Amino acid sequence: MKKSEERGPIGDMYEEILKDLGENPGREGLVRTPLRAEKALKFLTSGYQRDIHQIVNNALFAAENDDMVLVKDIEFYSLCEHHMLPFFGKVHVGYLPNEKIIGLSKIPRIVDAFARRLQVQERLTQQIAETLMEILEPRGVAVVSEAQHFCMMMRGVEKQSSSTITSAMLGEFRNNKASKDEFLALMRTNLR
Repeated sequence: MKKSEERGPIGDMYEEILKDLGENPGREGLVRTPLRAEKALKFLTSGYQRDIHQIVNNALFAAENDDMVLVKDIEFYSLCEHHMLPFFGKVHVGYLPNEKIIGLSKIPRIVDAFARRLQVQERLTQQIAETLMEILEPRGVAVVSEAQHFCMMMRGVEKQSSSTITSAMLGEFRNNKASKDEFLALMRTNLR
């Protein structure tokens, strides 16, 4: 292995896991698996190293109106903190500006920062909403997440067609039925 490809302690632990499973980590197909698994795990949990303020990077701009902004179908991939198995899906984010808007690409980056951690879907949804509320100080934030969980598909109840939907409604989306209804209608609309 090249010096830059030396595995660390996580890779060493993966080698031990392979042995505990009854595998031979020295066989051709597994020689580099501990290193690859370590790199994959570090990438899948890279959200712990992300700073939300660096992600936003002052990409806040004066709002010229106060109409709803909605970014839908943001794909995400995460790891369930209970079994360390993947769950994945889409997040839909809406907010009602109050003097400022955020660069649109920042919203998916914020989603990724929280998704790339050991997570539960309920917390992921809430963290995205609370973070946007804090950064933008909008009149309201709405987040809906739809996901499929491998911990339900590959093990346990083994239900491949099930999905989970979670939501977080803050500010006007919690208190104003018209705003909430508009968000839900726009979220379901396919304008393409």
